[in-house]
Formats: sequence, C-alpha cells, structure tokens
Amino acid sequence: MLFNSYEYILLFLPLVVLIYFSLNRLGYTNGAKAWLVLASWFFYSYWNPAYLPLLLSSILVNYGVGTLLRSQPWDDKVRRWVLIGGLAFNIGLLGYYKYADFFISNLNAVAGTHFNLLHLLLPLGISFFTFQQIAFLVDTYQGKAREYKLLNYALFVSFFPQLVAGPIVHHSEMMGQFEDQNNKRWIADNVARGLFIFVMGLAKKVLIADTFGAWATYGFDTAPTLTFIEGWLTSLSYSLQLYFDFSGYTDMAIGAALMFNIVLPINFFSPYKALSIQDFWRRWHMTLSRFLRDYIYIPLGGSRQSEFNTYRNTLITFLIGGLWHGAGWTFVFWGFLHGIALVINRLWRKLNIDLPNWLSWFITFNFVNAAWVFFRAETWADAIKVLRAMAGLSGFALPSFLADSLGWISSLGVSFQAQLLDGNLLVAAPAVLVFMIVVLTMRNSIQLKDSFRAGWGTAAVTIILAVASILSLTRVSEFLYFNF
Repeated sequence: MLFNSYEYILLFLPLVVLIYFSLNRLGYTNGAKAWLVLASWFFYSYWNPAYLPLLLSSILVNYGVGTLLRSQPWDDKVRRWVLIGGLAFNIGLLGYYKYADFFISNLNAVAGTHFNLLHLLLPLGISFFTFQQIAFLVDTYQGKAREYKLLNYALFVSFFPQLVAGPIVHHSEMMGQFEDQNNKRWIADNVARGLFIFVMGLAKKVLIADTFGAWATYGFDTAPTLTFIEGWLTSLSYSLQLYFDFSGYTDMAIGAALMFNIVLPINFFSPYKALSIQDFWRRWHMTLSRFLRDYIYIPLGGSRQSEFNTYRNTLITFLIGGLWHGAGWTFVFWGFLHGIALVINRLWRKLNIDLPNWLSWFITFNFVNAAWVFFRAETWADAIKVLRAMAGLSGFALPSFLADSLGWISSLGVSFQAQLLDGNLLVAAPAVLVFMIVVLTMRNSIQLKDSFRAGWGTAAVTIILAVASILSLTRVSEFLYFNF
C-alpha cells in the first residue's frame, strides 16, 4: 500500500490509529500491539501477498537467532558462529532476491555462459527490514539489545510507517516507546503534529517530486540527445525529484508514527545545504549512514589503523552502500564516486585550508548533482548523454520560442532549436530556481515539526496542502526508495 493513495490516507491510517488507541484504552495492550502487527502485515501484503511469507520467515528466523544469542550460556566462539549464521541468512536472502540476476548476467558476460535469468521481483522493503534485523543481531550479540517476546519483535520489524523504506531503526530506539504507559493513550498534540508533518510530506511527493520527475524522466529515458540547457535541467530536476520524494516519504513515515506517539529517528536534514561531502552524508539518509558506519566501516577497522587502511575502508563501505541501493554497475560507480570524494575530503582537511562557505557549498552540491546522474541513469549511455550535455559537449542552443525575440544573437553563433521542455521551459527553469532557493534557505520539515504550534493558521495551511495533494492522487506513483 502506498502512503500517497486514497486507501491509505482516508481509510487504513485513520482506522488503524482509532482501533489501536481503543484497545489500549480498554486495557488490551498486547491486543493493541497484535492489531498493529496484523495491520502492518496487511499493509505489506496489499502490495503483493506472495511476499508476506518471506517477511514472516525473516522475522521468525531472526527472532530465533536473537533468542539463541541472548539466552544460551555458550562461549564466545559458539555465539560468534551463531551470529555469523544469522548474518549469512540475512545477506543470503537479500542477495538472492536483489542480486541473483545481476550476478548471472555478469557471469554470462564475462565467462560466455548462457544461464537463464531468474527475473525475480524485488520484495518490497527487503533492503530495509534486512538491514534493520542485521543491526538487531549484532546489537544482541554485543549485549546492546534484548527482546524476550515474539510479538514485540514482530512489531519492531513490521511497524508499517518505517517498514518499506526506513528509517532503519534500532530496537532500543523504538520498543521502549511502545512500553511507555504514557504513549498508550491518545495525545492530541502528537496527532496534530504528526498530521501536519504527514501532509507536508504528501505535498512534497505529489505536488513537487512528481512534477520534477516528469521532466527528469524525459531527459534521461526519452530524449535521444540533450543540449547544454536541457542537460542541466534534466540533472537538477532529478536532484530535486529525489530530494522531495525521499524527504516527503520520511516526513510521512515520521508523521504517521507520531500519531501512535512513536518518535522515529531523523533520517533527512537539509542535505543540499551541506558544505562538504562528509556533511552531506550526515544529513542524507542518516540512518543508512549510521548503519554503514557502525556495521561495516568500524568493523573493517574504521580510522583506527593507517591512513591507507582508512581510505580503503571508506571505499569498501561506499561500494557496498552503492550496491545496496541497486543491482547495477551505475549504482556501484555512484558509491565509488562518493567514496573517492570522502577520501579527497579527508586529505583536504589535513591541509588546513579553509574555503569560503559559498565555494564549499558550490563544490559539494555540484558533485552530488553530477553523481546523481549515475544513480538515476538506466544505462551508462544515458549517464554519459546527460553529463556530456552538462559539460557543453553536445552543443548549446536556446529554445525555439525565443527565436523571435532574440534572433539577433544568431550572428554570434547561438542557434535556436526545439528543446525537450520547449513548451514547458517557462515553467521548468523557474521551478528549478525557486525550489533550489527553497531547499537552501527555508527551515526543513523536522525544524517545522519541532516548532509546531496548533492554531488556525497552521490548520489552514495543512488543510490547503492536504486538499491539493489528495486531488492530485490520480497520478499516483511509487516512492523512489521503494525500488532500493
């Protein structure tokens, strides 16, 4: 089920909230949890019922491994092998569904074999609930997490606001909130605050992200060639689409959870304001960055060893991060670019040369924007097409509708031709400019949530955005991170 659908907004979410608090009010606290788990499983299976057994099996196996790690008086060597077995199960499950065809196609290309592809559909949310359970097993092994009840564990993994696209939550961050007696009652301020941030996220998705997405899709997937202006509008449109799509989903997840008095960790905090690539990764998909740091980078040795090993660990971590996002070499290369950028950033800091903030931002944003091209492109050829255009190597031409007013500059070698956005250029170019200013200057959703005060003005804004967004749901589209 999509957050941006009539079924979810008008029926599922209100009904689940109402019954959850009614059961708690009647004293059926375990019943309330069970209701939330069943509702979450319905939410998950609404997309494709065939993959619900996969989620259930993953929950049962990981709960069993966690119980063994917690309760058995084994020595460290045995516990370590139990942990390795649990990690192998999770990585194997993710590898089979997400990377089997990628591995087969590359094997066929390199070895000249002709193995048939499996054509597996990626189970919704598998990248997220797998990483979340890997973190749980490691935390249990280290004595940082304890879970004695299967119902609680099922709720920890299945809680629908964060099930399919994060945030990647630690057991200790969420389950203590479900046990807090104060959180079992209806808290009007949390519902109002949650509704406000939910509507903000919905508006980001359906009113902004999907609009930029149409322009990005045409530039990446449809247009055979691009000029300089087209190339930049294409890349910037995708950067803004991804920004508002992912931050919109995060807002909706945080808002929905808050209606249950559950505070999810911040996952997105104005990343395009970053002044370095390190700063960017402290703001973008923050819970994934935390996972990569705690469960890959640090176990590899982190920065505790030689400089060379630190750079190696950084590159390995981001190559894995790139591959986690998608089974394709463009994703791996995107991860490699960010790993290299972080190495360069570390080397630069050693020089103790400070750049003006505006220049630091300019370099960081343009790198991120260019790297997104590989993240978005379906093929290497599509990525090169956009980057060549951005570099001015595919020609510079003004839109044909400007020929009458600016025809005199053709004598200077400037040509006029139909652009991919020709009829919409008067909308697309200002939209890119306006929303770049918005993301760089305005307070983000988390800041607005924290400063939220119920009142007629806030209510009016929320209602207007909600109505406009709901009326736009006829063009429902998936969230981009559902594919990762």
